Amino acid sequence: MRAVLMTMINQLAGGVVAMSLIATSGHAQPFTFRNVAGNSTIQYGGSSDGANTGAQFHGPAGLAVDSQGNLYVADQFNFTIRKITPLGTNWVVTTIAGSSGQSGLQDGTNAHALFNSPTGITADLSGNLFVADQYNNAIRKVSPVTGTTNWVITTIAGQGLNNNGFADGTNRAATFHQPAGVAVDANGNLFVADQYNNAIRKVTPVKGTTNWVVTTIAGQGPNNSGTANGTNKTAQFNAPSGIAVDAGGHLFVADQFNNEIRKLTPSGTNWIVTTIAGCGPGNPGSADGANTGEFNTPTGLAVDTNGNVYVADEENDTIRKLTPLGANWVTSTIGGQPQKYGTNNGSDTNALFYFPFSLAVDGKGSVFVADTANNTIRIGFQPPAILSSARPFGLNQGQFEFILTGPTAQLVVVEASSDLQTWLPIWSSTFGPGQLFFADPDPAPPPPRFYRALLP
Repeated sequence: MRAVLMTMINQLAGGVVAMSLIATSGHAQPFTFRNVAGNSTIQYGGSSDGANTGAQFHGPAGLAVDSQGNLYVADQFNFTIRKITPLGTNWVVTTIAGSSGQSGLQDGTNAHALFNSPTGITADLSGNLFVADQYNNAIRKVSPVTGTTNWVITTIAGQGLNNNGFADGTNRAATFHQPAGVAVDANGNLFVADQYNNAIRKVTPVKGTTNWVVTTIAGQGPNNSGTANGTNKTAQFNAPSGIAVDAGGHLFVADQFNNEIRKLTPSGTNWIVTTIAGCGPGNPGSADGANTGEFNTPTGLAVDTNGNVYVADEENDTIRKLTPLGANWVTSTIGGQPQKYGTNNGSDTNALFYFPFSLAVDGKGSVFVADTANNTIRIGFQPPAILSSARPFGLNQGQFEFILTGPTAQLVVVEASSDLQTWLPIWSSTFGPGQLFFADPDPAPPPPRFYRALLP
């Protein structure tokens, strides 16, 4: 399948170049979604490592991406943590922690550690992973061992399967009730969506020690769900699931059973909770719009470097985007169709999902989706576009040149035509971390000459 036609350039006689974008003027290119890893044809999932569709997952839940572009998956019903490494045009899946089919609360190295339905995952700037180990009511740390392929797993807070509670404290003196989401800020502080405590917790490392101190920064506890905005514990939540933090230290929460997206703004030692989208627990929906966007059980979210918030709208089977516009937030749907599930790759509403649970966004703006009921990991990206032209307006001694940007590891093909009817491939390459430089391999093609860039 090919992505939509992105860009056409016409090299006319006499060295005059006309450029036109196929996308409607004034509108961004739609997101295109495709599979990264996993196999949706295996009904009840699997646990195999491998490349692309050769890998298998079982209810993949949390997603995180590190600074190198590696993905990490909390593979919930396999009780494992998986790593997805981009390698050329492939994505290679390995299991780095836990043992498939074996649940428990055991620290250790690699497969000697045990988890119980790991649900949320995040990565800090040093490459450490933190996991919301939901049914263990615990927060786990997964640390890489320098110079090896090993990972060491420790429990930094929480007490285990039969010890849920709502107590602040240090390390295992603190208790949680099925924590679902976790995020880490630039200072190494963790934030937890403590789902059935209806609370947001902060887990702070104590400098110079291995201790972590848990405090409640918003929400009122297991018997006090609600929709109230306010400061600290005057605010209420209803089974918060996903959580993310932006570069300014603001928190965003997928307030699952309230069908709302909430924002927590730090103010000194306080946290001010507001609702930026959604219409409350009795009003699930799928409408886009400013401030009044509707959701149906939002479960996971992520924030990009521009402050846009992406939401896995689980029971709508869609991916949503919240764009800040002054004091407003504009909700749009960038992938899927409300309550129409499927496995289709494609752009915009042509892509279909099946209970997407969580998201991660890399530094290039690619959106990764844990498509949970499909047991797959998907990538969403805006198709490559011409960033700038090399030389004055693209011509260098009669040879046409331009620069392309696009998602890392994605193949792109440039085709040429003289009549807009017959197109022939003349160049291909794979996007890397930087930009791609295109130069027509024919140094003196006869005009007119049209170009287009396609994703295979």
